[in-house]
Amino acid sequence: MWILALSLFQSFANVFSEEPHSSLYFVNASLQEVVFASTSGTLVPCPAAGIPPVTLRWYLATGEEIYDVPGIRHVHPNGTLQIFPFPPSSFSTLIHDNTYYCTAENPSGKIRSQDVHIKAVLREPYTVRVEDQKTMRGNVAVFKCIIPSSVEAYVTVVSWEKDTVSLVSGSRFLITSTGALYIKDVQNEDGLYNYRCITRHRYTGETRQSNSARLFVSEPLKATISPRKVKSSVGSQVSLSCSVTGNEDQELSWYRNGEILNPGKNVRITGLNHANLIMDHMVKSDGGAYQCFVRKDKLSAQDYVQVVLEDGTPKIISAFSEKVVSPAEPVSLVCNVKGTPLPTVTWTLDDDPILKGSGHRISQMITSEGNVVSYLNISSSQVRDGGVYRCTANNSAGVVLYQARINVRGPASIRPMKNITAIAGRDTYIHCRVIGYPYYSIKWYKNANLLPFNHRQVAFENNGTLKLSDVQKEVDEGEYTCNVLVQPQLSTSQSVHVTVKVPPFIQPFEFPRFSIGQRVFIPCVVVSGDLPITITWQKDGRPIPASLGVTIDNIDFTSSLRISNLSLMHNGNYTCIARNEAAAVEHQSQLIVRVPPKFVVQPRDQDGIYGKAVILNCSAEGYPVPTIVWKFSKGAGVPQFQPIALNGRIQVLSNGSLLIKHVVEEDSGYYLCKVSNDVGADVSKSMYLTVKIPAMITSYPNTTLATQGQRKEMSCTAHGEKPIIVRWEKEDRIINPEMARYLVSTKEVGEEVISTLQILPTVREDSGFFSCHAINSYGEDRGIIQLTVQEPPDPPEIEIKDVKARTITLRWTMGFDGNSPITGYDIECKNKSDSWDSAQRTKDVSPQLNSATIIDIHPSSTYSIRMYAKNRIGKSEPSNEITITADEAAPDGPPQEVHLEPTSSQSIRVTWKAPKKHLQNGIIRGYQIGYREYSTGGNFQFNIISIDTTGDSEVYTLDNLNKFTQYGLVVQACNRAGTGPSSQEIITTTLEDVPSYPPENVQAIATSPESISISWSTLSKEALNGILQGFRVIYWANLIDGELGEIKNVTTTQPSLELDGLEKYTNYSIQVLAFTRAGDGVRSEQIFTRTKEDVPGPPAGVKAAAASASMVFVSWLPPLKLNGIIRKYTVFCSHPYPTVISEFEASPDSFSYRIPNLSRNRQYSVWVVAVTSAGRGNSSEIITVEPLAKAPARILTFSGTVTTPWMKDIVLPCKAVGDPSPAVKWMKDSNGTPSLVTIDGRRSIFSNGSFIIRTVKAEDSGYYSCVANNNWGSDEIILNLQVQVPPDQPRLTVSKTTSSSITLSWLPGDNGGSSIRGYILQYSEDNSEQWGSFPISPSERSYRLENLKCGTWYKFTLTAQNGVGPGRISEIIEAKTLGKEPQFSKEQELFASINTTRVRLNLIGWNDGGCPITSFTLEYRPFGTTVWTTAQRTSLSKSYILYDLQEATWYELQMRVCNSAGCAEKQANFATLNYDGSTIPPLIKSVVQSEEGLTTNEGLKILVTISCILVGVLLLFVLLLVVRRRRREQRLKRLRDAKSLAEMLMSKNTRTSDTLSKQQQTLRMHIDIPRAQLLIEERDTMETIDDRSTVLLTDADFGEAAKQKSLTVTHTVHYQSVSQATGPLVDVSDARPGTNPTTRRNAKAGPTARNRYASQWTLNRPHPTISAHTLTTDWRLPTPRATGSVDKESDSYSVSPSQDTDRARSSMVSTESASSTYEELARAYEHAKMEEQLRHAKFTITECFISDTSSEQLTAGTNEYTDSLTSSTPSESGICRFTASPPKPQDGGRVVNMAVPKAHRPGDLIHLPPYLRMDFLLNRGAPGTSRDLSLGQACLEPQKSRTLKRPTVLEPTPMEASSSTSSTREGQQSWQQGAVATLPQREGAELGQAAKMSSSQESLLDSRGHLKGNNPYAKSYTLV
Repeated sequence: MWILALSLFQSFANVFSEEPHSSLYFVNASLQEVVFASTSGTLVPCPAAGIPPVTLRWYLATGEEIYDVPGIRHVHPNGTLQIFPFPPSSFSTLIHDNTYYCTAENPSGKIRSQDVHIKAVLREPYTVRVEDQKTMRGNVAVFKCIIPSSVEAYVTVVSWEKDTVSLVSGSRFLITSTGALYIKDVQNEDGLYNYRCITRHRYTGETRQSNSARLFVSEPLKATISPRKVKSSVGSQVSLSCSVTGNEDQELSWYRNGEILNPGKNVRITGLNHANLIMDHMVKSDGGAYQCFVRKDKLSAQDYVQVVLEDGTPKIISAFSEKVVSPAEPVSLVCNVKGTPLPTVTWTLDDDPILKGSGHRISQMITSEGNVVSYLNISSSQVRDGGVYRCTANNSAGVVLYQARINVRGPASIRPMKNITAIAGRDTYIHCRVIGYPYYSIKWYKNANLLPFNHRQVAFENNGTLKLSDVQKEVDEGEYTCNVLVQPQLSTSQSVHVTVKVPPFIQPFEFPRFSIGQRVFIPCVVVSGDLPITITWQKDGRPIPASLGVTIDNIDFTSSLRISNLSLMHNGNYTCIARNEAAAVEHQSQLIVRVPPKFVVQPRDQDGIYGKAVILNCSAEGYPVPTIVWKFSKGAGVPQFQPIALNGRIQVLSNGSLLIKHVVEEDSGYYLCKVSNDVGADVSKSMYLTVKIPAMITSYPNTTLATQGQRKEMSCTAHGEKPIIVRWEKEDRIINPEMARYLVSTKEVGEEVISTLQILPTVREDSGFFSCHAINSYGEDRGIIQLTVQEPPDPPEIEIKDVKARTITLRWTMGFDGNSPITGYDIECKNKSDSWDSAQRTKDVSPQLNSATIIDIHPSSTYSIRMYAKNRIGKSEPSNEITITADEAAPDGPPQEVHLEPTSSQSIRVTWKAPKKHLQNGIIRGYQIGYREYSTGGNFQFNIISIDTTGDSEVYTLDNLNKFTQYGLVVQACNRAGTGPSSQEIITTTLEDVPSYPPENVQAIATSPESISISWSTLSKEALNGILQGFRVIYWANLIDGELGEIKNVTTTQPSLELDGLEKYTNYSIQVLAFTRAGDGVRSEQIFTRTKEDVPGPPAGVKAAAASASMVFVSWLPPLKLNGIIRKYTVFCSHPYPTVISEFEASPDSFSYRIPNLSRNRQYSVWVVAVTSAGRGNSSEIITVEPLAKAPARILTFSGTVTTPWMKDIVLPCKAVGDPSPAVKWMKDSNGTPSLVTIDGRRSIFSNGSFIIRTVKAEDSGYYSCVANNNWGSDEIILNLQVQVPPDQPRLTVSKTTSSSITLSWLPGDNGGSSIRGYILQYSEDNSEQWGSFPISPSERSYRLENLKCGTWYKFTLTAQNGVGPGRISEIIEAKTLGKEPQFSKEQELFASINTTRVRLNLIGWNDGGCPITSFTLEYRPFGTTVWTTAQRTSLSKSYILYDLQEATWYELQMRVCNSAGCAEKQANFATLNYDGSTIPPLIKSVVQSEEGLTTNEGLKILVTISCILVGVLLLFVLLLVVRRRRREQRLKRLRDAKSLAEMLMSKNTRTSDTLSKQQQTLRMHIDIPRAQLLIEERDTMETIDDRSTVLLTDADFGEAAKQKSLTVTHTVHYQSVSQATGPLVDVSDARPGTNPTTRRNAKAGPTARNRYASQWTLNRPHPTISAHTLTTDWRLPTPRATGSVDKESDSYSVSPSQDTDRARSSMVSTESASSTYEELARAYEHAKMEEQLRHAKFTITECFISDTSSEQLTAGTNEYTDSLTSSTPSESGICRFTASPPKPQDGGRVVNMAVPKAHRPGDLIHLPPYLRMDFLLNRGAPGTSRDLSLGQACLEPQKSRTLKRPTVLEPTPMEASSSTSSTREGQQSWQQGAVATLPQREGAELGQAAKMSSSQESLLDSRGHLKGNNPYAKSYTLV
């Protein structure tokens, strides 16, 4: 209140500081009420002032000037009114709760302020409370703080609490200005808390906390109407259903458009609780919103649905149109109508209904759409049937009509017309119905005047209608004539009479003002209208009842209404209605009857109780409603009534009674009630109000103090009407005199009653509110005394608010303060181990605080803390003692010995040690590694990596760094408190790497025919990844035939290069890469550039031959060096040379020319020149030709080599000339013997001599001879046909692996006669069926796959592609990226902490194995239970907490942690603690029997289970032994079969005496089969008389074959499981890319079965005793042979340095087929047995190694193999590949288009089974004769061989026959030995003695093309 007074004085100052507008003014006009606390008093300045100074006085509202009351009220000289503090006993309504005003007066005048109500508020006990609330989920809950009405005006809500947390207004919680708490969108969890409000007394400052209330949440009341969409039509039925959820016993009601629906005629409400609403015969107004309301108590819910009613009003969909018909013609009219309900259709003709049977037939139908189709049919129309037809559709929703005119040809006439009655003032239509057609016009006349003749008349000539608007009787009544012009000079007419009727008109009237009891007469006069007129009256819309006594008089056109005695019942609206034949009209007026006032309740004398409300009753009635006014005369003297000023305390109620809210003594006196309404005389009545004084407490102590244990007295004084009773209460508990320690005494002193309460002695419980109650007949009063018993305080309850490393913050809750203000607190703190005597003390902490911070705490130390509270009475006991450990602080020192070591181009290894121990400030939990990049464009901000600690020494590898980049690195130690200082930054650089991008902007320009200039952009520093060493340019020629030239590369340090020495006019592929010290970078994309054109070289060959006596033919070959596009050829002919007599031009695609008109027997010189755009080239050699009449046969085609892809059609040309025309035949060299070619469906000879082979196969390769003959000579050419096949499989190896990449390298296989065009790399994750692929350039020999999974096995295959297509898929190799499955460190403890219900797991011990953790699964359960509790995470945190465990229980725990490399599991057991923190006993391992005896049954079950398992294991073991024995027998059999093949192959080796003197030779045969690999090696020296053969088998099921030493591979045989007649070695055994049967069968075995299994044995055989043929190493040159000597064949193989074919083949394992190839070896042996050389051979097995699940060494003695092995039938046909390579000749250059063989063909063959068709192995050596061949021939000619017969025992089986057509044809031939053949010499060398060959005419031994490398003489052969 002092603050209020100061503010008012400040207002004064502000006002006086301004210049006033007048001499008197108001200072604070808004001051109307001052409320203050009785304990503080108040100052109230006068709100008025003036200049010059004014005199200020205060008055009561009654006008009585106030006076000073010492110590209670005082007016200061400055006009301020002061009310002093006072005890409740001194409260006076007159002073402390009254209305004041003040006046300001000076010479200028006097003003009065507005009333100011001053009210004192007494301090009294009160409680606030909150009631429990109920609400539904999703609704709004409202908590109200209920404050007693006595203090409600002064107490405000300051906050709300939920449990102990203060609520703040937010999204869901809202505290209103009135103090209510709103909870929006109530959820179920809101019902779990307690809610309370906190209030503060505005004036006394007291705070109160309410009780706790709960919120009971129920499911919301919900109503749902179905169906959700209602769409119907007028007249239909609609049914709605309302379902209710969330409550029971609810009340349900239906609403339509906001109006309640009740059952009625068309509305039915049925079902339980009126849930169903059924409405019949819906009308348009029934549409709209329908609501279902559900109510339960104060709750309600609703749902609504929109009912849409389609307009059911009939609509014309389609109808007939106006038409003209002839008589007797049928007419059909149709009206298609829709509407709901279905409309009824009627027909009219010229407004007259059409009746059935009158020549018209009406029918109708209803369509599927619900439309009504009505038909009107006229079978034979007549003239009378013409007119306007109308169809009218009618239903309950409305009417629609349609009309059109139907004209029937015939004489026109007018239908008879009826007279018409019209109503004056309205419109009238007159129709002239004309029938017949045609007619010319229709006109209307009246009185011979053509209409219209005024504006109200309209004539419609087209349809004969006349409209009269606003009909007037005088003008429009009369006869009208319709005239129809039938013909130009003929018309017809009819007349109609129109009668006009005039409607009545009533003269307006009004009722004057009448009073009750008066008489009334009102006339109603009809001033116009046709007679007779009928007049009637109505009151309020209904006939006037006779009971009203109203008289009605009717005379002619008037009617009067008479009322003899007016009463209130005559009030109302009266209507006069007049009718005649024309119309009915009405007029209405209101009659109001006025009634004078009279009392209903008269005032009577009353008693009023002081301070209470009183109502002085007075009410009256009358019309209009009377007005009541009250007057007052104070006191009991002669009444002098004055008007009562109505205010907030005195009010007049609506019924006229007077309300006095607060009766005071001054209200006693006379009151007058006066009633008036301006009707008659006013009435009034007076009464007397007597004020009675109730009992009041006038004096009592407001508050009082007592010391615990002392005596205390309290008194209060009462005043009021006697008798007065005084009663004492202690907080609503009445104190009885007999109660212990309490004594009450009462005495009367004058008009007052004094009551005293004694307490002896006082205790703490006496503190509180005592009240003395004074009661008399008129009321009661009470005085509240607050007794405070004081004592020393209770100790505070302390707790830790915050703990830091160097501070501890306490928070305490003060208990009982002893009813004396706390004067301070003492805090004591000590180390836990010290005594309290040495504690540090902080005294006299401010009592205003409830928290304090203790500083200078040492981190991680443990302290004990307690407190004391003090008041003026004394000091409390010590508080509870708490023990707390300070937090850790961040480390103060950096890690030590930080070292960096770059480990790769993208990783740096960091090592360091922990900080010094005294600087760690706690347990080091981990480290932060900060690294930043020092490079152009770097932001120099540290990248932070956090890792967990593993010990004192740490190591970490930073990955995924930029290559060859400088990095700075710091390390910080971390504990729970934070991060310590950084170590000194160390700088290092990652290692170099190859460039990651190719050079850009690679451009190549041909500068000359032999040079190309190349330029490119150098790489950026970021892309180089190192120091640039230079650039490498890779280039190769793309030849015209599609082949690729030699791949070359050139290095340079400059970003440009000039390539010289290139082929002219050749397209080159060019790639550029940059390289660093780490190696080559990424190659650029291929660009293609062609060198420039130049003049061509000379034609490669020229031939000329005479065709007749005057004509010769010239043929030529294109130049070897085209050097451009040949534009033409020029043929020169001269005689004599060099005189040119003629020059001929030939097109560029022609290679022959006919020169006619030559002279006979004259020699001509002929040469040819090629021409390009650059000019003429060099001329060919000059040849001489002579035209002859008898021209011998000559072939113009050249010998040479023809290359073609397989499966294509090839034409071998042979153009021959001569006179007469020569005959041409084709022959093929078969085993050195030419034979005629076979003509069949695939092979044929054209008439021009060309030989065509369709769908060429590998077997078609060979030398073909074309021989031309006529009478005068013959000629022959030899063409070497080479068939290109897909390439062989490359050898694939793994060269490098990382955690996310694998680098593969490979060596190419045989190219199949066509350059390798590229590779396809396929890869798949282990155990996956999904394969990916990458195309790779042909120049690549390695490839790196990035972004692979860490620690994962992958499978890879590689396929080469040439011009023919893709080759065989390489063997599948497997490789694993770095990384392994997670592991748990044994050094780490798994359980960090365990208590009664919670366990913290330490997961730092999990090591990720180098691969990121992808999943973490944890399961635990109590021992003895079966249900696991599972938790799953996608990553691994440092720790994990198990909550809600059972107390004192053993648990099983198992964890499973996975990464991409695999999963690891860990199991553990733990036990929670007892409630007191103690441990529980360990688990008992033995099984204890339960009381129920379950252990016996369980034991029996376990015994049976174990027995079954043992029996199963035993049976499985026996089965394994049997299977193993069978496999061993089969393996031994297969080994014997393989050995027999070795015997057979060694038998082919015979030697001459000359070869014995040569240096040691080697024969090796490599047989590559699907499941084994045999390497047979034969060595011989002069000192050694026997040979040693070694056979190596490698099982390809278990991976790559063991690498062998360098071997020379000469023969390779492959078997393939898929049968095919011809073709290359293409793997088609499985369509899925990258797989084959063997690999597919073993892919699921996983990485555990990766051992290498091999079997090896050595065979000794004696030296052959018979002689054999001779085959030497220098291209089959003849050598002398000594008697008894042994011939030896040696084929050597040499490779270029870049293509290690030997090593590739020596370690190659074929995985093409899963067939049992050992049977093939056995069949080979069966045939070998029949050879004489093997019949008596003896083999000794000296050692044999067989590896399966273990290694075993077998030895065997000498065995005689006569018939020891049996033959087996072949399981399936296959492809065999034989590869041989002679020494590379001195001249390694390639010879183009020459008939020179590119490789040796085998000379000596041994026999194998016929189904193999291996003719090069089927000839046995024998001492036969050989014939010498002529030497020095210009070209190579095949020699004939004699046919040998085969033994019949070798006839092929049916399966064999299917593999080759040739073998089928030869199946009936006998087979003999001794075939002799010759091999062609090279470069004209002498032909050696031929080896004896087999005579098979259809050998399947076919040339396949070049071996890989620069050796053009390496040759492959394929057998199918």
